[in-house]
Amino acid sequence: MNATRQDAWTDDEDVLLAETVLTYIRNGTTQLEAFEEVARKLSRTSAACGFRWNATVRKQYKKAISEAKQTRKSGQEEGKREIEEAVVPEARQGFSIDDAILFLETMRNQSQVTLQESPSTDVKFLQEENERLKARLNRYHQAWDEMGKLWSWVSAQNKKD
Repeated sequence: MNATRQDAWTDDEDVLLAETVLTYIRNGTTQLEAFEEVARKLSRTSAACGFRWNATVRKQYKKAISEAKQTRKSGQEEGKREIEEAVVPEARQGFSIDDAILFLETMRNQSQVTLQESPSTDVKFLQEENERLKARLNRYHQAWDEMGKLWSWVSAQNKKD
């Protein structure tokens, strides 16, 4: 007998796990934090998410992991360059209030760029998740219709008997 476990991972859950972990890698945060977020969304433990990631999902996303790490690394290097190119008060002779203002404006602009990039990836993720959920809902509707037909047939058979 080949029964499916009630707590078996679905393809949608694997995709959510992978997308979340990759996002966390790109942003320079830990995979453990990603597992905790996925655990909350899927009502599982973070340990279960970590195990699934390491045992199964990670192998399917080797190239994406490498690209995410590269994105994180290039983003960090770019940020360091921008800060170094900006006014670094300690390195200047005769530090003034104008230097501090320029430094703070540069930091604010840099954080706004990061915030502006983030929602676009969130919107894309939500659109993809919406499509997956629509497909799942369509499958449920089809199954419900089939159950209705089966029920009608069974009722008709009972009336004959």
